[in-house]
Amino acid sequence: MQQRPFKQVDVFTATPYRGNPLAVVLDGSGLSAAEMQHFTNWTNLSECTFLLPPTPEGAANGADYRVRIFSPPSRELPFAGHPTLGSCHAWLEAGGVPRDPQHVVQECGVGLVKLRRDGERLAFAAPPLIKSGPLNEADVALIARGLGVAREDIIAHAWCDNGPNWRGVMLRSAEQVLALRPDATVLAGLDFGVVGPRGKVGVVGPQDAGDTQFEVRAFFPGNNGMAEDPVTGSLNAALAQWLIGAGLAPERYVAAQGTALAREGRVFIERDASGTVWVGGQSVTCIDGQVSL
Repeated sequence: MQQRPFKQVDVFTATPYRGNPLAVVLDGSGLSAAEMQHFTNWTNLSECTFLLPPTPEGAANGADYRVRIFSPPSRELPFAGHPTLGSCHAWLEAGGVPRDPQHVVQECGVGLVKLRRDGERLAFAAPPLIKSGPLNEADVALIARGLGVAREDIIAHAWCDNGPNWRGVMLRSAEQVLALRPDATVLAGLDFGVVGPRGKVGVVGPQDAGDTQFEVRAFFPGNNGMAEDPVTGSLNAALAQWLIGAGLAPERYVAAQGTALAREGRVFIERDASGTVWVGGQSVTCIDGQVSL
């Protein structure tokens, strides 16, 4: 074992313990996948990341660092949103210097992911969707039954697969989203996100941090039935690509997530002139030290 620099970061929040926590081992060199998975399980968090030098191919294409992302109990993720922002925050805070002063380039399982600094926030460029288009009707009916809503309350739906196999559904309102109590026995085996607008679909107000246009919740099978994620970057990235592309959301908006879990996650979405969707939020370090691995 050796001492390795370590941070525990709260992501998509400026207030400690109100976002989504992430464990970051800043030097993962020499660790096997099994050792990384074992430590991830020990942290009892949804994800843990291990930072490494980029591969020769990644470095040749501009990567500043490489990250491996693990989730309990036995899953390595090709991409995840809050681990991307939290790892970049930790890397920069630990003295990482990007090759390009305007952007950081992260190498992960899906390839290279570009991040930009936007004031106190970091934002990543949403990776392309692996699978898109409407869900099949059987899935929609099953999700409606499992959520305890009428089928007609799901006003839009789509695949939102950008690595994690998300399905996305839109309900009529944010209030309806917050009232959900999913039935784990009906929804077993599904990873899905639910979004609801505040006010009329496609009509939004000012873009300040205290104002949100959508409420998002993310559900997935857990060890004790259906689990809920506090704030989910990958889901919000895919939702944004779907909603903006379908005219269900404007090109800039703020989504709230975690409200039902007493969190205060804020996800800042923007589609730029080139068509790239940026997914941003603040991060704050809660634990800074060393771990023996």
